Amino acid sequence: MTVHGDHAAQTPADWVPVEHRLFGLDRRTFAAGFTALAIALVLIYGFQGLNAAIPWHNEIKAGQVIDLGDGATAVPPVGWQLEHGTLVGGAGAIPTALQVLLASGGATIEADGTTYDGPAAAFLDRVQKSEGASANVGGSRGSLTTAAGLVGVVQSSTGPGGDAIDVAFKMAVGPADVVESAPALVVRIRTAAGQFERYEDEVAAFLRSIKPGTAS
Repeated sequence: MTVHGDHAAQTPADWVPVEHRLFGLDRRTFAAGFTALAIALVLIYGFQGLNAAIPWHNEIKAGQVIDLGDGATAVPPVGWQLEHGTLVGGAGAIPTALQVLLASGGATIEADGTTYDGPAAAFLDRVQKSEGASANVGGSRGSLTTAAGLVGVVQSSTGPGGDAIDVAFKMAVGPADVVESAPALVVRIRTAAGQFERYEDEVAAFLRSIKPGTAS
């Protein structure tokens, strides 16, 4: 018994039991270590560094639908990351204060809703003017009709930052006065220069899937 007691007394103070080891490290210190790492990243690089180091996964799965508010919806591309926005069945979105952001590699789809009394073309004018984008316009405007009958105004642009497409909708179908008084939605697609074709089919499917609310 004396031998065992002497052996116990000689156990190193920093000895870690086998059940608490992982790759030779003490698993009990992991939580504190990750907390210290997060604080260091914020202090050195700010929150962008923290976001880059910690993977936040909210990958779109088949069958999921974006809530655009008041019954309006859109089907996001499977496999993209939902970085901002609400899925149908969630807390519910407000169409005139809508913010949706989807990302995949070098491409993003951003959708913003607001109030605007007037046609979609005039709404797009206002959006581009507010963003100072007119100098980068690369082609004439066109139109896009979704599967639900919404008519959007499409404008492509290009610049040092890459390729861009803006699509403006009034979220209603029917008589002109009903459409012009409906909430407005602008969808912005951004990719690295020369990369739009890589995402073209997914973007087109997303745009065609946009539906107005049930009250439209």
